[in-house]
Amino acid sequence: MIVTRALTKHFGQVVAVGAADVVVGDGDRYGLLGPNGSGKTTLVRMLLGLVYATSGEIEIMGLPMPKNAGRVLPEIGALVEEPAAYPHLSGRANLALIDAAGPGGDRRTRRSRIGEALERVGLAGVDRRPVHAYSLGMRQRLGLAAALVRSPQLLILDEPSNGLDPRGIRDIRDLLIELNEAGTTVFLSSHLLAEVEQLCTTVGILDRGRLVVQESLSALQAPTGQVVVTSPDADRVAALLDGRVVARDGAELVVRDDDAAALNARLVGEGVRVVEIRPQRRSLEQLMLETTSAGSDQFSTAPRRAGPDGPALPESADPAPHPASPDEPALRESTQETEQ
Repeated sequence: MIVTRALTKHFGQVVAVGAADVVVGDGDRYGLLGPNGSGKTTLVRMLLGLVYATSGEIEIMGLPMPKNAGRVLPEIGALVEEPAAYPHLSGRANLALIDAAGPGGDRRTRRSRIGEALERVGLAGVDRRPVHAYSLGMRQRLGLAAALVRSPQLLILDEPSNGLDPRGIRDIRDLLIELNEAGTTVFLSSHLLAEVEQLCTTVGILDRGRLVVQESLSALQAPTGQVVVTSPDADRVAALLDGRVVARDGAELVVRDDDAAALNARLVGEGVRVVEIRPQRRSLEQLMLETTSAGSDQFSTAPRRAGPDGPALPESADPAPHPASPDEPALRESTQETEQ
């Protein structure tokens, strides 16, 4: 569905995205993660033709972009950063303008399609209210409704849960899973690790513009070959498994073993009380901390750890957050208007 080859974007001397090879399969739920300033939004904008790449290639639905933007974009629903809308108009009126302005919107089905999109995102009861009276979460829902009006084959979303409360986050997650199961491919960037763990099937991680991880979530969270044991008899566990305990934190021990059931049987047979026992799996938080450096909003004089591509550098030697190009603010504000 999406393929990039050595996709690169420079802002002056700063590399915002460097040689990224992103692969999103048909039917995937792909989550793009990374620290602040890692290039996530820049990559999303390049996919949509809002920012031109310095070098590299983009294919969406098998067609080169942005050369075929006129054919591809009508099949994409997009939400980039904060959704733009006319504040004095109602949510329904804004969606009608968006649908009327873009190619391919059937006027005869417009009312029903808009009503269905508003219902799906939970705004059907306030569709006549002017947007200036919407909360941040409601505006985010309206932006998602705009992306859904034409039943897109592909959804490209940048921080879709921004401004939503826990129930709203769950509602959007359930909606995206429902759409995906009906055939829509979902590509989203987010900083909410728990949401990506519950929603996505594939994960990519950007660090300082470089794609350092791209793998299925199930493979990333496969058992590590160790078992986590929680027991009030932790001292006895450590004594019984001398040499196999690799870490301990109070009553919780990490044991070098790949068979939790057999280990549990042995401990219980020795009269050890076991509160919990489970195979150890890496969380996305652990993976992020292992593979990424500090975000662009963190500054320190301490030396940065060595990365895979070179020696350690002082934090001051790292590139500053990439500045927006002169035309980006206008592009950001007009994202929805361009699609209308």
